[in-house]
This record gives sequence, C-alpha cells and structure tokens, in this order.
Amino acid sequence: MTHAIRLLKPEETEARRAALIDILVDSVTHGASVNFVLPMSAEKAAAWWDGALAGHARGERLIFVAEADGRVDGTVQLIPAPQENQPHRADLSKMLVHSRARHQGLGAALMQAAEAEARRIGRTLLTLDTETGSDGERLYTRLGWTKFGEVPGFALTADGNTRQAASFFYKTL
Repeated sequence: MTHAIRLLKPEETEARRAALIDILVDSVTHGASVNFVLPMSAEKAAAWWDGALAGHARGERLIFVAEADGRVDGTVQLIPAPQENQPHRADLSKMLVHSRARHQGLGAALMQAAEAEARRIGRTLLTLDTETGSDGERLYTRLGWTKFGEVPGFALTADGNTRQAASFFYKTL
C-alpha cells in the first residue's frame, strides 16, 4: 500500500479529525509515550486534537498526514518556535503511526516531509524529545538526528506505572 505524505490544509481538519483522534488513542493504547496515560479515551484525544487543530488553523503548527485509500495512518507536527529570537528553530511533535500501518516506513516518510517543510519555511534547527529506548529514539537516530541529552524519570510510561527517561534530539538542516 502506497501512502501519500502531505501537509493537512486547515479547511480539511474537520474531515480528518476522527481519524486523528483514532491514531492518538491507538498509539497510547499500544504504549506510545506522547503525554498521555491509560486509559486513553476518544474524549481525551478529541480535547487534545481540538486545541492542536485550532493552533494549526492559526498557523502556529503544521500538521502532516500519511494517507492511503482515504484512510489516515500517520501524522507528525512541525511547530515553529514563536520566540522572536528563534526564527530559525522548530519542534517536531506527536509523530504517530497507527498500529495497523507500522513497519512500512511511514515514520521516516513523515519526518522527512516535516524536515523538508522546515527547510522551505527557513527553519534550520529542529528539536524533539522521545522516550528513551523507544522505537522513536531508534528512528530519529537512524534519520541522522543528534541525541544531546537524557533526563531520567522525565515522564510516566503510557501505562502510568513507571517514570521513564526522555532523550532529547536536534537536527541542523
């Protein structure tokens, strides 16, 4: 199955909202440490996405999707730094791939699309954090990101039982 990776247009967000909610619920249910703990409800995910989509509409974040056959299977966000002294920087956030579509290269394709857009808009320093030892950490390392630190006990795991370290990365474009 071939996925198209593209920047979501603000006017398309309502049509993709349910799929984005599903990806977030699925990701947390399958152990992704992305600021939430179980139980992960659709209502909790909807509240988060409502804020993110409003930020997207205001141009505060750019949301990318991976789609195939009319279905959204992945997403990542590029968040340009709003600080006046950081017009060159952006964060990458909520890199999520639905469990049904993992191990097909979608994570790498989403990251590459976000990096290309960052270059296009003049953002040459990107940062992100991820759970230490996670699939994300391995992906970012493979894509040439530089790990610059680790904070022990940074956040709870998705099951809420353990405080896990976070790894911090940057990439200069």
